[in-house]
Order: sequence, then C-alpha cells, then structure tokens
Amino acid sequence: MAKPKSSPLTLLGRSETRLPESPDHAQLETFPSPSRRPYRIRFETADFTSLCPVTGQMDFAQIVIDYVPDRLCIESKSLKFYLASYRNQCGFNEAITNRILDDLVKACTPREMIVTAEFSPRGGIGLTVRAEYPDVKPASRSSGRNGR
Repeated sequence: MAKPKSSPLTLLGRSETRLPESPDHAQLETFPSPSRRPYRIRFETADFTSLCPVTGQMDFAQIVIDYVPDRLCIESKSLKFYLASYRNQCGFNEAITNRILDDLVKACTPREMIVTAEFSPRGGIGLTVRAEYPDVKPASRSSGRNGR
C-alpha cells in the first residue's frame, strides 16, 4: 500500500524522474488544505496503464479523481508517480480502481472522494469502474405488499 506522507514535500521541485516499482513503493504526499470551506479538486489522466492478471496485456484507462478535501490535499506530482507505479502491476480493473481510492483516502482522509476509471475497450467491450468514499449504500428494496 502506498505510504502517505504529509509535508515536507520531497518530490515537488525535483527533476528526478525515477518512478516507484509498484504502488507499495510509492509515496503519496500531502499538504495542508488552504481553506476550511468545502471545495472540490479534480485530477484527470488519460495515460494510466496496468496489466491484465490473466493475459499480461496492458490495460489503458482514463482516471478521474474528484474529491472534497478535509485537512489535507494530495500533492499532484506524488499522485503522478503513484499512478505511474501501476504500469507493471497486474490486477483486475475493479480491484485497481478500489485500491487507488483506498490509498488516496488513507493518505488525505477527504470529506468525500470518487475515483472513476474508464478502461479502453478490449474485445469490443469498454469498462468503467466508479468507487466512492464514504461508501455509497444501495437503496434497500422493500419486500412489503403491493410491490412497495
């Protein structure tokens, strides 16, 4: 699991391009939110890649991270390195998307966060995975009379 790190920022301002070998070795850095007011931050990347755990082929995705910070914000360069660390990582798309959410929530404990991963079609079928924090519970189905 990515190690959360809050200030001082160690990646920002450095030209080093050495990527972590895996998400386990990545460091998600944070900084204090500049405002107590609720506001949204949105990160987007169109060049996310990981590996299919069955075939070993690359999976390509657009990742969108939309969150409302509480006390900490994710530093974007550390996020870039963290996401790049998946390039040699095998995993099902659903598991990878949920892991990204779990790691980011652990790093910054946001008020809310949504990670959406739109994986490129393979075999004619595209796949979109959306993971949310706090967990969204499906509406319970009523089993009462008259279908209510």
